[in-house]
Parts: sequence; structure tokens; C-alpha cells
Amino acid sequence: MDMKFSPYPPLDTQNHPIMTDKPHHVGHRDRLRQRYIDGGESALADYELLELLLFTAIPRKDVKPIAKDLIAAFGTLHKMLEAPISALCDVKGVSENTAIFLKTMHSLHTRAMHADLIDKPVLNNWDRLIAYLHAAMAEDNIERFRVLYLNRKNVLIEDDIHASGTIDGAPVYTREIMKKAMNLGATALVLVHNHPSGDPTPSGMDIDLTNRIISAAKPLNIDIHDHIIMSRSGHTSLKSMGLIA
Repeated sequence: MDMKFSPYPPLDTQNHPIMTDKPHHVGHRDRLRQRYIDGGESALADYELLELLLFTAIPRKDVKPIAKDLIAAFGTLHKMLEAPISALCDVKGVSENTAIFLKTMHSLHTRAMHADLIDKPVLNNWDRLIAYLHAAMAEDNIERFRVLYLNRKNVLIEDDIHASGTIDGAPVYTREIMKKAMNLGATALVLVHNHPSGDPTPSGMDIDLTNRIISAAKPLNIDIHDHIIMSRSGHTSLKSMGLIA
């Protein structure tokens, strides 16, 4: 039987440079991780922090373009994490599993912030409260009305989303708020709702609603500490505006 020989030497698959070179993004991942270890979050740009997250969700692909596209699509990290799963999946390279992973990270962060407020005096942790409320609802596309129920020491008993509605309104039932306050033994409330429009300025309806709740709470010896309006551009306190005595 005739034997055919190749004029070329056999390919050394272990030492051949084409076979041993790792994809360029593998070295990039190692370098980025080391920069984070050495310098913390301040050593990385927003898209690089997002890359670190995507390394876990997408283990075998260069994720830098995806990270940059995500931030470009939504404008900021916060808006990106607040976006619905369907909107995240519209970005090239983002699967449903990746979108769920990103949303889960945001949910963990928000829940951790909430846990840090429970059983603590709210008025002594105001900055943390505002940070939590901003993370929880500033980017919502529909209006939500929540009530923070406090005890005599102004410790947070319950954080309740009382109502959710449309882009420009949520139904609020004063009687139900008072009933729940009595059942919880709450002696003070902080009212909160968001403006999806992005403008936290209180409307005439917001002020009227606040006054109705104050009137309903007064005979029950329940104080209304504040009514906070959250939006993606910031927040407004009706107390600070002099609209709550």
C-alpha cells in the first residue's frame, strides 16, 4: 500500500502560536479584575464596572462593546439597571439570562439598602432613606405611591407601596392608609411618590392630597413628617418647601 507523505511538518498544537494564543479579551478580563482589586470602583469607568458584571453572565465573549452599548442605550448605569428586561434584551448581545442577571444585581442592591433602614430611626438616616427611595422608584415609568409607617421613636415599621397607576397618577385611598397605620400601631408617616416625567415639583393635586391625609391623621394623633416626590432628576420635600407645618 502506497504511503502519502505531506511536505509540511506536523503542526505542534501545544506550542504553535496560533493554537496557544488566548482570545484578546481573556487578558483584558484579568487586567480589569486586577485594577478593581488594586484600586476599587474608583479605578474603573462606568462601562468597565459593568464589564465586570457581564464577565459572569457572558463568560466566553468580549463584553466591552456590550457594556458600552448598554450605557449608550439608556444614558446612565442607574437608568440601565432600572430598565425592564425587554428593553435590556433589545441591546445587541444581551440575552434574557443576561438581562435577568443585571436586574437581579439591582434588586439585591435595593433590598440591601432597604434592610439597612428597617428598625432604625428614619429621621436620623435621612440621606440613606433618600438614596434608597431614589434607587427604588426614581426611574419608574409609572407613578407609585408609598407610605413609610413609623413608631413613636420614628423607627421604620413598614415600607408599603400603597398604589401603582399610570404614567401620571396612582389611586390613593386615605382611609386605607389610616386603617393600616392603626393596625401597625404607627404614630407617624412619611409619604412618597414619584413623577415619571422627571420633574419633582409638586402639583396642586399633590398638595391637596397631602392636606387631606394630614386632616385624616390629625384626630388619630398620627404625624405626617413629610411628603417626598422622587424623580430621575432629583427629589422635592414638601416639608422643606414649607407646605407641611
